[in-house]
Amino acid sequence: AQKQHGLKTALAQMKREWRATEFGLTPHKSGTHMIKGIDEIQAQLDDHIVKTQGIRGSPFVKPIEKEVKDWEAKLIYIQDLTEQWLLVQRSWLYLEPIFGSDDIQRQMPNEAKRFQQVNGLWRTTMEAVFENPNVLEVSEIENLLASFTDANKKLDAIQKGLNDYLETKRLAFPRFFFLSNDELLMILSQTKDPTAVQPHMGKCFEGISKVRFSKNNEVIEAMMSVEGELVELAKPVNVAEGDKKGNVEKWLAEVQSSMIDSLTKVTAASLVAYARSDRTKWVLEWPGQVAICVDNIYWTQEVAQAIESGTVDDYHKTCVSQLTGLVQLVRGELSKLARLTLSALVTIDVHNRDVVLSLKEAKITSSKDFDWISQLRYYWRPTGSMTMKDTGRPNQEDKCEVSIINATLLYGFEYLGNSDRLVITPLTDRCYRTLMGAFHLYYGGGPEGPAGTGKTESTKDLAKAMGKFFKGIASSGAWCCFDEFNRINLEVLSVVSQQVQTIQYAVRDKKSEFFFEGTEIRLVPSCAVNITMNPGYAGRSELPDNLKALFRPCAMMVPDYAMIGEIVLYSFGFEDAKNLARKAAGSLRLGSEQLSSQDHYDFGMRALKSILVRAGALRRMYGNTRHESLLALSALNDVNLPKFTANDIPLFYGITGDLFPGVELPPSDYGVLINELEGCARALVLQPQPGFIKKCIQLWETIMVRHGLMIIGMTVSGKTVLASALAAVADGESYLPVTIHKLNPKSIKQGQLYGDFDEATHEWTDGILALTVRFTSAADLSRRQWILLDGPVDAVWIENMNTVLDDNKKLCLNSGEIIKLTSVTTMMFEAAAFDAATIWFVVGCHVAALLGVILVSSGTRAFH
Repeated sequence: AQKQHGLKTALAQMKREWRATEFGLTPHKSGTHMIKGIDEIQAQLDDHIVKTQGIRGSPFVKPIEKEVKDWEAKLIYIQDLTEQWLLVQRSWLYLEPIFGSDDIQRQMPNEAKRFQQVNGLWRTTMEAVFENPNVLEVSEIENLLASFTDANKKLDAIQKGLNDYLETKRLAFPRFFFLSNDELLMILSQTKDPTAVQPHMGKCFEGISKVRFSKNNEVIEAMMSVEGELVELAKPVNVAEGDKKGNVEKWLAEVQSSMIDSLTKVTAASLVAYARSDRTKWVLEWPGQVAICVDNIYWTQEVAQAIESGTVDDYHKTCVSQLTGLVQLVRGELSKLARLTLSALVTIDVHNRDVVLSLKEAKITSSKDFDWISQLRYYWRPTGSMTMKDTGRPNQEDKCEVSIINATLLYGFEYLGNSDRLVITPLTDRCYRTLMGAFHLYYGGGPEGPAGTGKTESTKDLAKAMGKFFKGIASSGAWCCFDEFNRINLEVLSVVSQQVQTIQYAVRDKKSEFFFEGTEIRLVPSCAVNITMNPGYAGRSELPDNLKALFRPCAMMVPDYAMIGEIVLYSFGFEDAKNLARKAAGSLRLGSEQLSSQDHYDFGMRALKSILVRAGALRRMYGNTRHESLLALSALNDVNLPKFTANDIPLFYGITGDLFPGVELPPSDYGVLINELEGCARALVLQPQPGFIKKCIQLWETIMVRHGLMIIGMTVSGKTVLASALAAVADGESYLPVTIHKLNPKSIKQGQLYGDFDEATHEWTDGILALTVRFTSAADLSRRQWILLDGPVDAVWIENMNTVLDDNKKLCLNSGEIIKLTSVTTMMFEAAAFDAATIWFVVGCHVAALLGVILVSSGTRAFH
């Protein structure tokens, strides 16, 4: 009897607990409610079901057996109900804003009707739950589980219909494959407003940031690049005309064809103008991409003529003269857009000059010689002429061909804007030859080599040279590049090899349509798949043989730093670029050999780029008032000195003294800053030690040139005081005032740092860093914003900082949102010395190399 009483008491206790258990509710913007905090109820269910089954298995249960079985059935019913309920809630939350759009309802009437039925059930149920949220009472609502199960079937059918609908839109305009479902639905739910597509133009068209509409928003008149370059459309697109009205995919397809047609026509006009006008004037009158294409067409034609007429020597002098003219132009006052065009053209011209020089030295006498045909050559084929890519019929329109050895591809006339061009070295040329040869034979390209050798950049730059946009698949004729391909698991690699093979075979068989993953898609034969590999690193797989056979390998070794430096300095307007680049590259090589081995030292390609960019900034700052050697030496010191230990600084001065004999930097005029720093230090009850003041100045200089920096030093070495003292000085009248936002990234979980997505409620919650960046991005530009992350740096949380610290300056959240940093925001990282494993992982993530490094030692401390 005592045992039976214990079982009855346990059962009664459970029922008592459930009589007090209620569903948590949260209001929804559409006027209904959602359930939340369901985890606690599910945990209670699991616990009580186990307890009930324990009671049922007891030999003393006989008197209350029916009651226990009924209670167990009740609990299992509630468990099934909450599972179905959550499934309905998740789908309803996703679909409600979609079918709240009249446009979507009009385009998907059957799915909209089904959704209205589910919506009615949801609202009446939630109304009842709001009045009485007790779990046991809610479970008594008649046929609720059956209704939710049926609703889930309807929602699945709606989801399938929605996916099919999106698929038809993507097949009609293949560039929609580059948008997520949510982004595509955002466009399709606002078809009455053509301008709603503007935020997504950049994902459909690599070079188009936005388009210019007419005053009534019915006609697209021009396209604009990210850099602000405007190109008028040869044939404006009327988005409200005929069947294009309300059908975004149709008028976007017309924008695509008008873009290609416009660039073709502008190129043809620019070709005519080139022959009639002065080159230095001509280059600033045309879009940057067109100027580079036309320049390459004329260069190809003129080199071929010089070879055949035996005047290569004379033509080399012409190339040198043209290059000097452009460099002189760069040294003058220019708009940002013009400077971008000229920098890209100088980069191309330096390579073209070097090619002509090599032809001269090799004494080439025939335009069929391998030394000439192995170069990337551009040919203009006007309407009515024959192209090597066609089947013996005259052109129906103007075309441009790009050839290298026996491979010829058509230029794509995809608008790229005014983007940077990669410095072309003999290594880049070899990569181009391999990739073009691979595409000619319907294979993919597979550059492989260590980090920082230019595998990805070479593939991307060849895509720019071809005028192809660079994200995509077969139905849009795009080139795609799978970076670090050999990090994929072997199981996935085998699936990828089948997909790549399917595309390559379809191109080889010259099909116009083919089946891919069960869907028949249109094939544009210019598509190509490339991979890059980084062999010999941990976590890399060996590619299976069937996959190796699909890609033409190309070994990428360490590039020629001096040559890259020379070309970049030329593009910044330096006349003595060759000599200065050799010295900059030499200083890094000698630094790596002679200085101590520190985990945060970097003497690679990215360090060289930082020096070159700083030199370019100083060139623009001082113009022709300072000697170029002074500018180069200043750049070397500004980038390198802050990160060196006290013992290494004299050694580095020795290296630069040997490389720049007799060059002495004029002392920087920091008198006002030093006085203010000393006064501020005393106000903070600190002793203004000379080493401390020096580090403050280095920190200030780094902030001026980098938006990301790292202050490294042991505990109690004065890292935080350094930033605080400088911020206090900046709050004076001479500088922009500073707001410091301090965070400790390791004291919280990653979701609390960046943000979390709750699947049950479909809600995104910003993390502390996301909130801080969002606040600083919305803040007034009259104050500097320093975000200071104080704590150990490791791979777990620093990975998401890549896009924040590189030139993009964007924080990319898992919600898909991108927050851009303002020009007055600086990311600071405070950390003690790294262990080697962490820092090299960080360098591999391109983070450490993107940061300015300030090394703080006990000798630079300001004492209280």
